[in-house]
Amino acid sequence: MEGKNHTEVSEFLLMGLSEDPELQPVLFGLFLSMYLVTVFGNLLIILTVSSDSHLHSPMSFFLSTLSFVDICFVSTTVPKMLVNIQTHSRDISYRGCLTQMYFFIIFAGLDNLLLTMMAYDRFVAICHPLHYTVIMNPRLCVLLVLMSWFIIFWDALLHILLITRLIFSAGTEIPHFFCDLPEILKVARSDTILNNIFLYVTTGLLGVFPVIGILYSYSQIISSLMKMSSTESKCKAFSTCGSHLSVVSLFYGTVLGVYLSSSVTPSQRSSIASVMYTVVTPMLNPFIYTLRNKDVKGALERLLGRTVLDLLKIK
Repeated sequence: MEGKNHTEVSEFLLMGLSEDPELQPVLFGLFLSMYLVTVFGNLLIILTVSSDSHLHSPMSFFLSTLSFVDICFVSTTVPKMLVNIQTHSRDISYRGCLTQMYFFIIFAGLDNLLLTMMAYDRFVAICHPLHYTVIMNPRLCVLLVLMSWFIIFWDALLHILLITRLIFSAGTEIPHFFCDLPEILKVARSDTILNNIFLYVTTGLLGVFPVIGILYSYSQIISSLMKMSSTESKCKAFSTCGSHLSVVSLFYGTVLGVYLSSSVTPSQRSSIASVMYTVVTPMLNPFIYTLRNKDVKGALERLLGRTVLDLLKIK
């Protein structure tokens, strides 16, 4: 099959998670359920944080922003997958694929940077408690989030512009359930060295450095905790990090596992593994923060209590 320029390619074929027709209804029900739980759970976190004055803190601001990003993150891939399963179709338009890839890069990158900001917040709160309100002021928090949006916007845009110069064959099959950048580069018919160099550079800058920042923050937190004489103070201080540490471990653990396994296992299997960080992690985040964070759990109970009382008054 002769390679055609990207301007002549109208669509790609997403191979999905399984070609077994009998599994399609099961996959549809499973992913629809996970998607609804993810959207509802993260919306509930946003509503809880915005409605409770006790949660108007830097960490809560980052948490509600993370919940919004998680809703967008999962909405980038799952709805298209559900439509394809329901319509027994695998196609995605060329422009639709680039659009999906663009927003996937943005929201995955924002997830990464927000987790780093939250680690820095815990570092300041535990290691420099007397200066916490001065350092983590609302202006800095908003500035950090806006800077993240700006950086990731240009990163995603440059990736897409580099993709548009590649050549693909008509009817190119992507062994994944969404347009993942590494998979797109694998099926290109033209030289992708420039794309790969830019991918490695941005992964180092926007992936490795934030992880180093998180590790440094927690090394300083542990060092500060070791200096505390009271066991109760240690437990209380570290309990504020428990939920964030759980989310960080889940997100980076699954991402690392997927991209390490993709080099030694078939793409179809790595696409199944990628469900962990693209769907499961955003779904579990609200549960982790409500179960492990006493402030969020208490605020959620107050919100639900007020809602029940309002419903009883209406009746």
